[in-house]
Amino acid sequence: QVQLVESGGGLVQPGGSLRLSCAASGSIFINTMGWYRQAPGKQREFVAAIARGGLPNYANYADSVKGRFTISRDNAKNTVYLEMNSLKPEDTAVYYCNAKHFLGDSWGQGTQVTVSS
Repeated sequence: QVQLVESGGGLVQPGGSLRLSCAASGSIFINTMGWYRQAPGKQREFVAAIARGGLPNYANYADSVKGRFTISRDNAKNTVYLEMNSLKPEDTAVYYCNAKHFLGDSWGQGTQVTVSS
């Protein structure tokens, strides 16, 4: 199995930045890694994902975060990052790390991001 541990959430003012990290452990080959988020009273939604190749052109983003968020990964460390800039109050949510592998999907426990003045 794969275990995912997120870090880097917190409280930030509108226009600020945060960097989330997600470290994966386990011996299973991981393909795509990504981030989802869930705001209070809303369904979990896709934020960004990056294929194992890790190149920028292997990344996909939700329209709501394009140009503001950047996803990257370090395969040697089995870690995926989400650089979030120009944060808005509507970005407030619990952010979940996701890893796709031959057994299916693994999820982290989530990290809270709050954007408020």
